[in-house]
Amino acid sequence: MKEDFLISTSLKQLISSEQAYQYQIIPVEAQNGTLKFKAYNTSEILKQELQVVLGKHIEFIPESQENIEHYLALNFRKRDKRETENLHYSSDFLEKLLVTAKDIGSSDIHFEPYENSCRVRYRLDGKLKTQFVISLDEYPVIVNKLKIKAGLDISEKRLPQDGRITIKTDTDEFDIRVSSLPTLHGEKMVLRVLSKDANHIHLEELGFTERELKIYTETVRKPNGIILISGPTGSGKTTTLYATLKQLNTDEANILTIEDPIEYTLEGVNQVQLKENIGLDFASTLRTFLRQDPDIIMVGEIRDAKTANMAIRAALTGHLVLSTIHTNSAWATISRLIDMDIPSFLIASTLNVSVAQRLVRKLCDRCKEEVPVTKDVFPEHFTIPKNLDAYFEANGCNDCYHTGYQGRKAIYEIIPITKTLIEFIKRNDLEIDDYLKEQEITTLKQNAIALVKDGITSVDEVYSLLTD
Repeated sequence: MKEDFLISTSLKQLISSEQAYQYQIIPVEAQNGTLKFKAYNTSEILKQELQVVLGKHIEFIPESQENIEHYLALNFRKRDKRETENLHYSSDFLEKLLVTAKDIGSSDIHFEPYENSCRVRYRLDGKLKTQFVISLDEYPVIVNKLKIKAGLDISEKRLPQDGRITIKTDTDEFDIRVSSLPTLHGEKMVLRVLSKDANHIHLEELGFTERELKIYTETVRKPNGIILISGPTGSGKTTTLYATLKQLNTDEANILTIEDPIEYTLEGVNQVQLKENIGLDFASTLRTFLRQDPDIIMVGEIRDAKTANMAIRAALTGHLVLSTIHTNSAWATISRLIDMDIPSFLIASTLNVSVAQRLVRKLCDRCKEEVPVTKDVFPEHFTIPKNLDAYFEANGCNDCYHTGYQGRKAIYEIIPITKTLIEFIKRNDLEIDDYLKEQEITTLKQNAIALVKDGITSVDEVYSLLTD
């Protein structure tokens, strides 16, 4: 059973992933200066080397090579070999932890204090997983180090704070956004890993279907108007915006962005970091942007009526405006703007396209299992397509760290604002289901079930979209 090969977090943090894979060892016990490991190779030479490397007395428990490989796959995430060979860590534990998060593709790191201990969790492919357990004695030292690196006030423990850390290694440079929050047992710290390299982001590789990509690229080529991308936090909206900016970034265009945070840096794009504590908010910065002779403006998020009005004003005066908004579907964006008291005739005359998106995890091709369709797997009122006889579900293997998934893919719902839709918006008539079917606009739900049919993702991963 899978559970038989799982070891505790406290044991896992006794050695690094590189050490576990390099020496093919699994920690079993740490007591009185002695470390016990399960190992296939139990030679005296290996024991002596480990005693030098780890500074402890070493004892081995013989184990089969097959079981060692199973332990490693379940408990230690393997990094890219090239990165592992070239990377040189400092001796600082905290920096090791931050660089490790970047290497394994973690988007966020959570430091959480509780009554008896503190845990460190990494967010991988959208899911949190515990990586370390820290003693209560050590935790305040780590919090202070984080605060100093991020330029925060270490004496202020009663109020939330935000800062930023830049990490440089021999092979990489990246930023980390730091947020502190006072809780019952101490300050919870959340670190967002921000990659500086936008070269790997391409619209063609995000998840658009061929038809959706054609519609989207046609609308972003318009010289003015608004492009809005909606979805919950962590649905990949910002990545879609950056991919769009990358395509629009030419010598002829003056591009200005106001962001919170700046997640990628793009050569040739003028990027501004939001600082609300000194009055540098979305609306006031947009007002200044209009005096900077822009061609394209990107606003990180439309949060309020003030920002929405400024974005519409910029579009009306001949600029192309890209932004994000929190709604559940592409058409719900219209309702959200109307709720912000934006006149419907202004929405109709400025909005070019409304996009909704979600991120779904992709099944591991090596271990996914095909199973027959049963009604109880789907939501109660969902109509199962007639041509869906079987689907794939997550299983788990060494390749996918026994999660059953590898990587993520975006799914989209794209509604270009046509002359017909302009009339709908002007009349405040938001019932357009028949029109969408007539125009063959693919919804998030339809795209989700298509991925299930094609064996790219599981029903569990898109369940919430199927209930809508």
